[in-house]
Amino acid sequence: MYDVIVVGGRCAGSPLAMLLARQGHRVLVLERSTFPSDTVSTHYIHQAGLSRLQAWGLLDRVIASGVPPIRQLNFEYTGIEIAGFADPIDGIDAVYCPRRTVLDAILVDAAREAGAEVIEGFTVTDVLFDGDRVTGVRGREGEGPEREFRATVTVGADGRNSVVADKVGAEIYRRVPAACFVYYSYYDGLDWGMHHRTASGQQQIGTWPTNDGQNLLAVMRKNDRFGAFRRDVEGSFQEVYDQVAPELGEELRDSGVRTENFRPMRYPDNYYRTSYGPGWALVGDAGYHKDPFTGWGITDAFKYGELLAEQLHLGLSGQRPMDAALAEYVKLRDEQSNGTFELTCSLAELSLTPYYDSVFRAAGQSPSYTAKFFGLIAGGIHGDEFFAPQALEALYEEVGFPQDKRLLTQS
Repeated sequence: MYDVIVVGGRCAGSPLAMLLARQGHRVLVLERSTFPSDTVSTHYIHQAGLSRLQAWGLLDRVIASGVPPIRQLNFEYTGIEIAGFADPIDGIDAVYCPRRTVLDAILVDAAREAGAEVIEGFTVTDVLFDGDRVTGVRGREGEGPEREFRATVTVGADGRNSVVADKVGAEIYRRVPAACFVYYSYYDGLDWGMHHRTASGQQQIGTWPTNDGQNLLAVMRKNDRFGAFRRDVEGSFQEVYDQVAPELGEELRDSGVRTENFRPMRYPDNYYRTSYGPGWALVGDAGYHKDPFTGWGITDAFKYGELLAEQLHLGLSGQRPMDAALAEYVKLRDEQSNGTFELTCSLAELSLTPYYDSVFRAAGQSPSYTAKFFGLIAGGIHGDEFFAPQALEALYEEVGFPQDKRLLTQS
């Protein structure tokens, strides 16, 4: 009998298991993959996420993998250019984009070191109930015999297609339709740093360095263009670079050497899903998912995995009724993630609303507000501060925006 079973051992599941095991709880992690292994990902970890790795004693391991630091971010939204970097957060003055083959192996190793039991290659097929309360899971390791495990709480950290969410009937209570698709791959021969550029025609390119001296290159277009894109992925990929960033497109054609197959990311709608019930909870993309545009998936998995660990510990140690602890986890997650969710859903449309156009255009003309912009991106400045109407009025005064260009609130 375990205190907690965690289904899924990547960016949400392994940190959760590690933190609970460090507090003396008996934890089992069941992961259908084996490590190291890859998964579709933006790779990007914001300073706020790196701060969690640092607090857990794992940041040095990520840096030791050879993933290069990024200390200059370059954003362009249909003619609005903002370049720079955030102030340090907890002394962290860079961001990193590690391969998931590297990051996930570090996380699962840390869970094991903390005392969690980990079974790789285990596929969960069903959830066990006693009345309406979840009591464990059923599944098998590889082609082996079916096995059952029981726990006080079962956590689904198994992604957007979560088996746990499906078996407990967790419903989506907030949904925003997905806007785009992404294709990406890895390239040698380029040294571009980190760029996000969105141009006319509702298309975007992204580049950032990762492990082994390679750059991840990505493109994004609206979903209604997916069929045409996939008929000629290589040509379409090059076309987006040529149209959005001609100078990069030329260098890509002349010097870029693709080292792996293209990977599509066709995400489902953005959503919040019911994330707790009697004997169960959801974390990571299993419970809350948004478009990869802003790269907050890994950081949020860390942040809310830690939050769930805190609340589970209160319940398991008898300091708080378990159902109340899980309810508090979801309440805080929803409150704290709302701003990122709304901003991400809007930006992923690849055309700025008049409000965001006004704010970002003014921010790009103010050194002090440019610094705030990167603080917002990094997770060091809250959206309520950045988008406060009084602060925006002062910004518009500073840069000389006329009254008809000043949008202080989002309609």
